[in-house]
Amino acid sequence: MEAFWGRSCCSSAKGLIVESYASFQFMSTNTPITVAHGDGIGPEIMEATLHILKEAGARLDIETIEIGEKVYLRGNSSGIDPSAIESLRRTKVFLKAPITTPQGGGFKSLNVTTRKMLGLYANIRPCVAYHPYVDTLHPKMDVVIVRENEEDTYAGIEHRQSQDVYQCLKLMSRPGCERIVRYAFEYAVRNNRKKVTCFTKDNIMKLTDGLFHKVFDEIAPEYPQIENEHWIVDIGAAKLADTPEIFDVIVMPNLYGDILSDVAAQIAGSVGLAGSANIGVKYAMFEAIHGSAPRRAGQNLANPSGLLLGSVMMLVHIGQADIAERVHNAWLRTLEDGIHTYDVFTEGVSTQKVGTKEFAQAVAANVGKEPEKLKVVRYSNGPTQDLTDRVSHYVPEVKEQIGVDIFINLVPESTDAFGNALSKVAIDGVKLVMMSNRGVKVWPNGFPDTLTCDTWRCRFMSSVMENGPVTHVQVIAQLQALLDAGYDFVKYESLCTFNGRADFSLGQGQ
Repeated sequence: MEAFWGRSCCSSAKGLIVESYASFQFMSTNTPITVAHGDGIGPEIMEATLHILKEAGARLDIETIEIGEKVYLRGNSSGIDPSAIESLRRTKVFLKAPITTPQGGGFKSLNVTTRKMLGLYANIRPCVAYHPYVDTLHPKMDVVIVRENEEDTYAGIEHRQSQDVYQCLKLMSRPGCERIVRYAFEYAVRNNRKKVTCFTKDNIMKLTDGLFHKVFDEIAPEYPQIENEHWIVDIGAAKLADTPEIFDVIVMPNLYGDILSDVAAQIAGSVGLAGSANIGVKYAMFEAIHGSAPRRAGQNLANPSGLLLGSVMMLVHIGQADIAERVHNAWLRTLEDGIHTYDVFTEGVSTQKVGTKEFAQAVAANVGKEPEKLKVVRYSNGPTQDLTDRVSHYVPEVKEQIGVDIFINLVPESTDAFGNALSKVAIDGVKLVMMSNRGVKVWPNGFPDTLTCDTWRCRFMSSVMENGPVTHVQVIAQLQALLDAGYDFVKYESLCTFNGRADFSLGQGQ
């Protein structure tokens, strides 16, 4: 396969694409990758990154695709054309510069689309301090955030229920939790890490975050050589900001991981220095964690370090650990030399303020050198993690429906009058046991000071002794009875037991 820099994705692929990138450590042929130059500062930092990789001897065949703002404005709401997707499916490795999503409705997040389309379930963000060359309050910080990448509120399932109420569904699956938790422990083993910490909010979201914590506790004993612990995310975040050196690898659900990985990168020194890997079973995407910064575009100011460190993670992934070491150590040596872009330049520490191109030239000139004070980086090639063959801790359970939550859109004269009237609409075998508003129980025996809006969760449960089963036919009949009585229902959720255990939340105050 011939080497090149900048082939269009519409060119025909040549040669054989090897499925397992671990095998490249035994091959001298080039690795095909897909590259997108992005928007804003994207083209500048990508050009700088590719220059360094080329000078370091990276063995790459590059297919270039167009994504982002121009594609959006052509009327493609996803920001990526089918031809570009075909390139990703061919190469299976994506090096991506940041993009700009146009303002206004109708444009889907390209990052979320790509992650879900390619099954990139694990987001890996190393957050490292480079004291004293980059200003930080935490000179010993070296934390890796492992973020679940596909589920949680990022499922993107939202609805407007009524004039007052909007909802976002938080979806967590056992397979998704098992896969990301296993990845965190496998990452710790392969990278000589000592501890994996889990952050959740399962004191409040006892089912969704509770599942994540439960899976963590199930899998942790499989790795006795790795210390494990769990923190509630709010105090965990506080400790991460205050004493990050007590953490090593942190695994989290999607939303917390998204927020705290940016926080961790910033307190380590700068979001602009952080790279990111998005890993799936077949595909992988590598990028900087910062945005496209259009106000800085075209000025030769942007720091390419985040994208460059993302490309280092890519090199390790495709079996070119030797090149990854050369690039990363050259970058560290450049930091030590005090050659810095404007965003990390500090009087008395930095020796030269340079632009994007000049910084890339300085790193390229340092290829083959190692840092003298910062820790020298060493990488080893390893097989791409395939966790699909691992045994799940899941035990099949017996599911039984015992009731239904029906959400009704109404502005009643009084809560008590509404509850009393609604209870009379319950069909035979079913009774109204509770109403809540925004999750707070308001009937029976609610408090007059509780704020209510126009959507009510009305819990109908079996009136059979000990909450016997409720059939789908009964649910449909109850909905029809509400409709006949003039009530506007907007959704319903089944109330089920699993092996006799009720797995649904109570109303707050119930």
